[in-house]
Amino acid sequence: MILDGRKTAQQLKLGIAEEVANLPGEKRPHLVAVLIGEDGASQTYVKNKKIACDKVGFHSTVIKLPENTSEIAILQKIKELNQDPHINGIIVQLPLPKHLNASLITQSIGPEKDVDGFHTESLGKMILNQQTFLPATPFGIVKLIEAYDIPTRGKHAVILGRSNIVGRPLSVLLSSNNKYGNATVSLCHSKTENVTNFTKQADILIAALGIPKFVKDEMIKPGATVIDVGITRVADDTPKGYTLQGDVDFENVQNKASYITPVPGGVGPMTILGLLTNTLQAFKKQNQIH
Repeated sequence: MILDGRKTAQQLKLGIAEEVANLPGEKRPHLVAVLIGEDGASQTYVKNKKIACDKVGFHSTVIKLPENTSEIAILQKIKELNQDPHINGIIVQLPLPKHLNASLITQSIGPEKDVDGFHTESLGKMILNQQTFLPATPFGIVKLIEAYDIPTRGKHAVILGRSNIVGRPLSVLLSSNNKYGNATVSLCHSKTENVTNFTKQADILIAALGIPKFVKDEMIKPGATVIDVGITRVADDTPKGYTLQGDVDFENVQNKASYITPVPGGVGPMTILGLLTNTLQAFKKQNQIH
């Protein structure tokens, strides 16, 4: 069965739009995206986020900065955004140009406006199971699991990739003591030996490597739930000049999995949903709306 992220996100966005329409007063959530450089994929992602904001009734602003913008200038811009009371959420689109320190820049966003959930305060609270902004992609994945009521309790979840954006926080969420947690989690990475021994045991397999078609059908357990986080532009002869490919060999794996996400249309829309949910939460907290 296909885990349809587009359809699920659309349904959940209707609830956000309804809540926004019923907010008191004239103020509405305002999300600012900072885009540095001319990376094509990043421009597409930011455009999609802006469209999603418009559809649910948020204000949204995209601040575009040249590739050669200095770190000092970016930090100054974020400081201004932190201090602006009309802005509720701030994201810096990754990846950044190589001369910039991504950690330094993302950590400069005030925790109360960190709607990507990357700040150390946000991550610390998540580990302690306290109310906070959850990283948008792991948050979206859990919401997708919840929407399809996929059991996680006592299941073996195997995550391929240990990034601070997806793999590590997702391992915390899936092992947390709640309805869509309580899984036993294995976090695999580039130094894991015999990774197929882990993937074949997985009741839930999440691939977040950025390696197109890494997961083959012989690597998965029959009936597993397979969630593909990867999305890579692979050059080809199409008019666009590329196709989008996930980390999973979808055509072959789908016949063996009980649930599987497509690429595109799986995790991507759910990531944006997580971002919208966090932005609404930030707005309500900053305006003391309960």
